[in-house]
Amino acid sequence: MSEDVERLTKVILRPVQSEKALVLIDKQNTLTFIVDINATKHDIKRAIEYLFSVKVDEVRTLITPKGEKKAYVKLSPEYKATDVATRLGIM
Repeated sequence: MSEDVERLTKVILRPVQSEKALVLIDKQNTLTFIVDINATKHDIKRAIEYLFSVKVDEVRTLITPKGEKKAYVKLSPEYKATDVATRLGIM
């Protein structure tokens, strides 16, 4: 089990702090992260749920022009993205 936990902690590289990311937090209850390029949507969902004790509704991903993988993580309505963002020091 410990190697699984270790793998989950390596999926999320860093949160994105941009104007668009802050708008998504407020308007769509969505957090934005740069994630491991090889991470699947399922990996990202499990990692966010494990690390932040929240429930994830949807994960959308894209590859940035820099070659990084960006994930938009929409939380379930009973959880607030602003709470997680505050814990991360984004807000």
